Amino acid sequence: MSQTPDILSSISLAVADNDQDAFAQRIGQSFSDWGFAIISDHGISSDLIAKAEQMSRAYFDLPEDTKRKYHIAGGGGARGYTPFGTEAAKDSNIHDLKEFWHIGRQLPAGHEFEPFMSPNIWPEELEGFRECYLDLFSAFDQAGQRILEGIARFLNLTPDFFHDTVRDGNSILRLIHYPPVPAESPAVRAAAHEDINTITLLIGAEEAGLELLDKQGNWRSVTPKAGELAVNIGDMLQRLTNNRLPSTTHRVVNPPPERRGHSRYSMPFFLHFRPDYLIETLPECMDENHPNHYPQPITAHDYLMERLREIGLA
Repeated sequence: MSQTPDILSSISLAVADNDQDAFAQRIGQSFSDWGFAIISDHGISSDLIAKAEQMSRAYFDLPEDTKRKYHIAGGGGARGYTPFGTEAAKDSNIHDLKEFWHIGRQLPAGHEFEPFMSPNIWPEELEGFRECYLDLFSAFDQAGQRILEGIARFLNLTPDFFHDTVRDGNSILRLIHYPPVPAESPAVRAAAHEDINTITLLIGAEEAGLELLDKQGNWRSVTPKAGELAVNIGDMLQRLTNNRLPSTTHRVVNPPPERRGHSRYSMPFFLHFRPDYLIETLPECMDENHPNHYPQPITAHDYLMERLREIGLA
């Protein structure tokens, strides 16, 4: 397989303020063709992003023993810290070269989804950590819902179709640190995989490395500019849309020799359906040329658990 240059052009979310159909067509076509889109003018404050990036670096710079205080044994990485060498891609026996921290939705006491979502934990060493990432979680959530409105229009659904499907969804904000890479490492920062969730929103990393696999089998670089989002379709939405919107295989490759001594940081937001949402193929995505590939419905929670077991996190 060969590697070819970046092919995604930036789409401004501000277009939706004046011409919702134009935005829907552009973003829908990008997702249909590539499973990915680059989004600018998404409304997430640059100051908040900068603060969150600084806070992430501060956490991963803590001593190993301190970080491991926040690892929940048996928790499947749902909240808090997951140490280096834990997660592997589906069907891979080599662990990715990363460590990460998970923040989930902050539910009020007694919420109906409490059985499906663990409570958040917060590092006591970093003042303002909780407030920073709850703000960022909320900002990602709002941007994601606007993008889903565009997707709904592209699919000829009502613009608010996805509002209830992701209401209080089991979304995750992940802070990732990819440490410097040993010269002869057999592993890569993140092996080829697809995301499990509905859509993923990723703030661009300083260090390059994100690539998608196109329909011809070529690896294509995905390089959002500073402040832009790389957004991709997850397996749940692929299933719901009967593969009309593909969940594209992607990876984070190791840097060239001159950059191997540098860490890479990123902050993906995995936007999820609510746990009890039944993923059942949309009638709008089926016809005589596109039979139902997923005749057996499944709840978002059951699908998530099935996939987490496959990658070693549950």
